[in-house]
Amino acid sequence: MSETRTTADFYFDPLCPWAWMTSRWMLEVEQVRPVDVRWKVMSLAVLNENKIDELPEQYRELLETKAWGPVRVVTAAQQLHGDEVVGKLYTALGNRFHNNGEEVGREAIIGALKDAGLPEDLIDYADKDTYDTELRASHAEGIDKVGQDVGTPVIAVPGPDGDEVAFFGPVVTPTPRGDAAARLWDGTLLVASTPGFYEIKRTRTAAPSFE
Repeated sequence: MSETRTTADFYFDPLCPWAWMTSRWMLEVEQVRPVDVRWKVMSLAVLNENKIDELPEQYRELLETKAWGPVRVVTAAQQLHGDEVVGKLYTALGNRFHNNGEEVGREAIIGALKDAGLPEDLIDYADKDTYDTELRASHAEGIDKVGQDVGTPVIAVPGPDGDEVAFFGPVVTPTPRGDAAARLWDGTLLVASTPGFYEIKRTRTAAPSFE
């Protein structure tokens, strides 16, 4: 495998458990391949805002009541404290939301801010649109690479011919570790960089396993 270091842009919404699983795999990939992850936000609320009335009631309620706060706080942290805090805050939020099963709300977000060593008053941005322009720009940057009919996460890397390769997923559980993580990375890049390749999919038969 090439030893040239590659930057992988990873677009996530903190609310999504499947994106969380993929993000933990990417941390493994960093250990076994010359890859550096650059964490960026996207938003399930933005993705679905023009079809909100078509969504199942439970999912619609989740997007309307829970989805904006976390991604707004991450965006505010990035704008005020730099790109380097994004991955750390995402990890803190994901540990609380997904691994610990904490309710998505102010208490969990404040706890995550503490865990990440960030000011607790960033929670004030959960209910503000102060950085929504930047949030939407990051979301558009990611989703424009793959199209509107996917979700989070989106991963984008430089391709072997210099053109960018971007894809949704992979959706996987539990998190592959070690050599398994490396094989999945190599295989994902192989199929994603194949001209005309669009999709491999099968029905999910297991929930996210937060091991």
